[in-house]
Amino acid sequence: MEKMLVGCFLLILGQILLLPTEARDRPPSRSISRGRHSRTHPQTALLESSCENKRADVVFIIDSSRSVNTHDYAKVKEFIVDILQFLDIGPDVTRVGLLQYGSTVKNEFSLKTFKRKSEVERAVKRMRHLSTGTMTGLAIQYALNIAFSEAEGARPLRENVPRVIMIVTDGRPQDSVAEVAAKARDTGILIFAIGVGQVDFNTLKAIGSEPHEDHVFLVANFSQMESLTSVFQNKLCIQDLCAVEDHGCEQLCVNVLGSFVCQCYSGYTLAEDGRRCVAVDYCASENHGCEHECVNADSSYFCRCPKGFALNPDKKTCTKIDHCASRNHSCQHECVNTDDSYSCRCLKGFMLNPDKRSCRRINYCALNKPGCEHECVNTEQGHYCRCRRGYTLDPNGRTCSRVDHCAEQDHGCEQLCLNTGESFVCQCSEGFLINEDLKTCSRADYCLLSNHGCEYSCVNTDRSFACQCPEGHVLRSDGKTCAKLDSCALGDHGCEHSCVSSEDSFVCQCFEGYILREDGKTCRREDVCQAVDHGCEHICVNSDDSYICKCLEGFRLAEDGKRCRRKDVCKSTHHGCEHICVNRGSSYICKCSEGFILAEDGRRCKRCTEGPIDLVFVIDGSKSLGEENFEIVKQFVTGIIDSLAISPKAARVGLLQYSTQVRTEFTLRNFGSAKDMKKAVAHMKYMGKGSMTGLALKHMFERSFTQVEGARPLSARVPRVAIVFTDGRAQDDVSEWASKAKANGITMYAVGVGKAIEEELQEIASEPIDKHLFYAEDFSTMGEINEKLKKGICEALEDSDGSQDSPAGELPKRVHQPTESEPVTINIQDLLSCSNFAVQHKYLFEEDNLSRSTQKLFHSTKSSGSPLEEKPDQCKCENLMMFQNLANEEVRKLTQRLEEMTQRMEALENRLRYR
Repeated sequence: MEKMLVGCFLLILGQILLLPTEARDRPPSRSISRGRHSRTHPQTALLESSCENKRADVVFIIDSSRSVNTHDYAKVKEFIVDILQFLDIGPDVTRVGLLQYGSTVKNEFSLKTFKRKSEVERAVKRMRHLSTGTMTGLAIQYALNIAFSEAEGARPLRENVPRVIMIVTDGRPQDSVAEVAAKARDTGILIFAIGVGQVDFNTLKAIGSEPHEDHVFLVANFSQMESLTSVFQNKLCIQDLCAVEDHGCEQLCVNVLGSFVCQCYSGYTLAEDGRRCVAVDYCASENHGCEHECVNADSSYFCRCPKGFALNPDKKTCTKIDHCASRNHSCQHECVNTDDSYSCRCLKGFMLNPDKRSCRRINYCALNKPGCEHECVNTEQGHYCRCRRGYTLDPNGRTCSRVDHCAEQDHGCEQLCLNTGESFVCQCSEGFLINEDLKTCSRADYCLLSNHGCEYSCVNTDRSFACQCPEGHVLRSDGKTCAKLDSCALGDHGCEHSCVSSEDSFVCQCFEGYILREDGKTCRREDVCQAVDHGCEHICVNSDDSYICKCLEGFRLAEDGKRCRRKDVCKSTHHGCEHICVNRGSSYICKCSEGFILAEDGRRCKRCTEGPIDLVFVIDGSKSLGEENFEIVKQFVTGIIDSLAISPKAARVGLLQYSTQVRTEFTLRNFGSAKDMKKAVAHMKYMGKGSMTGLALKHMFERSFTQVEGARPLSARVPRVAIVFTDGRAQDDVSEWASKAKANGITMYAVGVGKAIEEELQEIASEPIDKHLFYAEDFSTMGEINEKLKKGICEALEDSDGSQDSPAGELPKRVHQPTESEPVTINIQDLLSCSNFAVQHKYLFEEDNLSRSTQKLFHSTKSSGSPLEEKPDQCKCENLMMFQNLANEEVRKLTQRLEEMTQRMEALENRLRYR
């Protein structure tokens, strides 16, 4: 019966699609196009042509991308409900599952979830629109790997239950579909592809089963999907040719339009007669490399070794089995390998027991009976007599005599030596105790040995003990407890003015007009300002033992700490600021009006676009952009360049293009004029592959803003700005390297066009987001973004200009301590003065060690002057250029390794995506 279902499905579909072209292009008949309320009632249609007892596993795959609006999404759900009306849904007949997909796949319900049609209908009506991307290939892969697994309710292939996918989509997929759809069809899954609206018909044909005219449908809009309901109703009721004909298929029979084909299980291939199945001989068809014997297995092969050999971990070569190496041989002494097994052997002086495994020693003492007084000891080849401890063997070799250890040895006892059975012990005379060394003696500690009851301390006497009290206390008449003396009377109180006894202690007090200090002993005056000639021009304020002068509102304290002068320095001096003077403590700073930044002299102002900036473009060159739009992006870059004053002292600009790899078009040091830079942009070649935005951000962070590629050191306080342009979803993570760049002072602008993902743009852009994130629906509005970016860069130059915060007339303080994660920008000639430094100290070029070493150098220089200046020739270097060449070569090798690794990752990613 299950075979009949697929036959019905294909035959009806073929009949519909083989209609003349004018018949298929005619508007739907009146009964179909009148609307939902005038259609034939589903129950009536079910009674007329329902496919009762048809066995099938059917999975709907529904496009739930953002391009499907709410009304169209409702039409899709109505279409699915209509299809359900003529299906005989149940665990033993037709099982139904449903997936919907956008950027990810959501399993609404599997083949095993529901057992009744009403439950399926309710689940369809409750579905929620995902409104994200269009990952069609991912959805088909999910259906192949998971939805049609036995764990999710699909029946085994041996039961010949047809497997059907019905996929509905309205747009172009954002991933590859051809390969994964082919895999699904090769496993026996029949795929019907339904396209709605502006869908690429070649993509539909790559998804649907052949012949395409029977399995691929295209309608103008979602409302016209109603016309397909009767088509699929008829198809599911066609006769199952596999069930009614003598197909002769040895393993699997699959219905196709008006006929059937035979298929085989995994590990088998179809014979030339098209019906029989022959096991695949993997041993004959592959270079298996087995050392001894190759054996075919399901979908593969394995190597086998002859008797007495074991397969090595490489699963191909063999090694002779060491039976003795196994822990199960049980030999007590030695194991000896034989051809097919092993035997046990005993050591010299032992003999094998009857169990052929354990050994027992040969008892020469029992055999010879030597007459030893104490003990007889067996050896490997004989025996000897031995005495117990404390005795020594007599010359006759049999009898024993006691040993006088105290007489024979230098026992070292301080007082008494006493023989024991095996040795000796030291003892002490009366009134003494043995020490821990068990040789010397000490007088007995009666305080320790008795419960003396002393309140404070116990002191030993010749034959007893006595109690003592601490200083300032006396022993009471009971000879044990202590009483405290008058603390003030003892004279050691330390009070500056007066001492007052308090029970067992005392407190210090001060004379009138004084207060006690925190030490509780010395005193100070209460009001110092009244007691001294403070000299404060305005106000005197007491401060512990001294005082401080303060000024009235609108004044500040002069350098002498007593006189006061007005705060407005700008009005009291000839500041020379071209635009604005701002008071700053005892000095002032100059600032500029909007659109201007401070010049190097700290007083004059120049337009913000003339200011110094290190700017790097990160441009998306992926295939989704297209050649024409790539030219628009190049014009966009040229417009930004035209707004800047390009020169080594003003604006330096670099550019990266990325796809599946990252390519440096030019660095910050390559061009010193706008003309040469725009010429390089015009000649830039379009890459046109994947979209590894995260890899591009990593490259930008680690390389583009280094001094090697032209970036000015952090100590120069030149603003660092990156403009990241993208038109789609990244194929890797962007958050890690975007966060690192922002945390290290790089201002990030994110420019998105078309299908760019808002969440990714937000992760890239600096705070506040509304000033650093720009989005356009298409490339026609790029000009507006260009103007906004120019204004944003100008504001960034105003905000980050270091000289505006420095007092006028002084050099700006450019000292900047690098953090652990910042690129190192200290003078390389001072740090690395040896020509072979890069070879001898390669570890310093590793990121973590480089940062820690530089930070340590910074701190040591800060605290102890400039040790590098004191020893300018500490390594006796021969040539600084040699070091630079070595360092450049190391960088070149690392870059080459990174590019090779990126290519391998791309290949691996492509293989895993549809695995």
